[in-house]
Amino acid sequence: MLIDQRKLPEVTEYFDATAFDDMLFAIEEMVVRGAPSIGVAAAYGLAWEAERLTRNTDPAHFLETLEDRAKRLKATRPTAVNLAWAVDLMIREAHMLFERLNAGASRRDLEQVAIELKKLAVEILNEHIEINKRLSDFGAALVADKAQILTHCNAGSLAACGWGTALGVIRSAFIQGRQPTVLVDETRPRQQGARLTMWELSQDNIPATLVCESMAGHLMQSGKVNMVIVGADRIARNGDTANKIGTYNLAVLAKYHDIPFYVAAPLSTFDADLESGACIPIEHRSEAEVTSMAGVQLTVSGARAYNPAFDVTPADLITAIITEAGILRRPFKESIQSALGLSG
Repeated sequence: MLIDQRKLPEVTEYFDATAFDDMLFAIEEMVVRGAPSIGVAAAYGLAWEAERLTRNTDPAHFLETLEDRAKRLKATRPTAVNLAWAVDLMIREAHMLFERLNAGASRRDLEQVAIELKKLAVEILNEHIEINKRLSDFGAALVADKAQILTHCNAGSLAACGWGTALGVIRSAFIQGRQPTVLVDETRPRQQGARLTMWELSQDNIPATLVCESMAGHLMQSGKVNMVIVGADRIARNGDTANKIGTYNLAVLAKYHDIPFYVAAPLSTFDADLESGACIPIEHRSEAEVTSMAGVQLTVSGARAYNPAFDVTPADLITAIITEAGILRRPFKESIQSALGLSG
């Protein structure tokens, strides 16, 4: 069961994503969203599908069919690398389990494979929570007492498996008594800031004020922003970062006003195969998300709209990247390489 993020903050409803097609729908239509949460949801979806396949698939075709399901999951949200990371981890585990069977798999063997995949999905979830708490504690050290923090989109417990990344840093700072206040971008076109981040901050009793993205320059110019903290959906080896559309704008403004701009993300969000942000695939979503809101038309009938879900912030606009391995600073290529344990 997933909290249906489409329904917040008006009501708290749960969405049953047990069926594989329902999990595909849940990820694609943003019932569940946020890179870490998408990855964990996909892992669970693949584990439950593996259990179903034990009952209705020939053992000889089990892996082939599971790999097909994995491809369908990865296609739902192409920008968020955590999705591919979690799905690939599950498939590697399935292959490893099969290799141990040597002569072939019986139906009882398949049942054991499914059990082990379920265990792995649980491990992925628990590990994400611990990782996000760790990176949040590192990030909290960057938050001055009574800091005024601007954030964009939603990178809290809903998006990151129960704790948060960018919002996790703020939560940890608040728990430590730093008394931060938060300026929350509405985050058009789906209003994740207005609907989700404001809801989460109110649940934690952290002071927050809702603002429009177009106010960011004025707020910085007026001295009302001390730092910007955002999450990430994919980070290239050089530090270029993809996040919700509008993040790049904030980074440019922060650079001009000499305000620290931080990205908070677990190491699973880094894509070691991509040299730069130019290679990050950008998801494009329905025009209706821009031309209407909650089913109400906002513009003239038949209007066209452009709706990329993400933009890429160049590494030279980022002050530091907050991870469970610590605070990564420039030159990012070297610090990221070290954090990921990669050779030159």
